[in-house]
Amino acid sequence: MKLKKLNAALGLLSILFMALHIGYSVFAYLTMYYNPLLKTLFSVPFIVLVCLHAVCGMATLFMQKDGSGTQLYSKLNTGLILQRVSAALIFPLLILHLYTFSLMQASAENGNRLFIILLIIAELVFFAVVITHIAVSFSKGFITLGLLSSAKKKKIIDTVVYVIGAVCFLISAFAVVRGQIMMFFH
Repeated sequence: MKLKKLNAALGLLSILFMALHIGYSVFAYLTMYYNPLLKTLFSVPFIVLVCLHAVCGMATLFMQKDGSGTQLYSKLNTGLILQRVSAALIFPLLILHLYTFSLMQASAENGNRLFIILLIIAELVFFAVVITHIAVSFSKGFITLGLLSSAKKKKIIDTVVYVIGAVCFLISAFAVVRGQIMMFFH
């Protein structure tokens, strides 16, 4: 249970640092102002927390068998399925996300607009996957830490987080896609 609580705490802390990373990225793309120090300051702690959260999550999943399988209560476990699928998709998309700018830059130099468009689509999928993972995991983290026990409060929190996630997705998608188009489609 300690591992699950540690994982929940790391997950919730990751959300805070993700918000900072997204906030800076949106600012940078909207203003076309880039500061490598700020990028590092907002991305490195975030990625360290996410990696620790991922390792704890995998250790929990594979080493601590509890609860029922997703097949028995599939309708009730939609959130759990989304949580696990989105977690699995984050890392391959993260690798692409880390190299998106340099790949777009090289593609622009070679006149390969199709690849730039595919990278933009991959970025949007990455944003959607990360925000989906957070949205279905947020209240579960508080439950695991013993800070939330009311089903009614969970439903309210979930609804608020889904709305905030959708707004965050729309703002970040607009800022990043607009910025990438301005930089790489001359």
